[in-house]
Amino acid sequence: MSTAAKKMAEVLALPEQDRAFLARRLIASLDQTVDRDAEARWQEIIDRRTGEIEEGNVSCRPVEEIVQDIRNKLHARR
Repeated sequence: MSTAAKKMAEVLALPEQDRAFLARRLIASLDQTVDRDAEARWQEIIDRRTGEIEEGNVSCRPVEEIVQDIRNKLHARR
């Protein structure tokens, strides 16, 4: 068994939280482009959207309903 295969077997035996942590780190290690302002811009969007929801300026729908709508639209294209 190769070293990579042995490591993979070890990693897959870890608890889900540890596997998720490692997955994020591995993916981040592959991304060579760094957008230093991305986190701040995302936080601005999150803050704005949270305010819109709290003020009642937008209506929210359950994610299951939205996913079903998307599936229906995709199915209609076929």
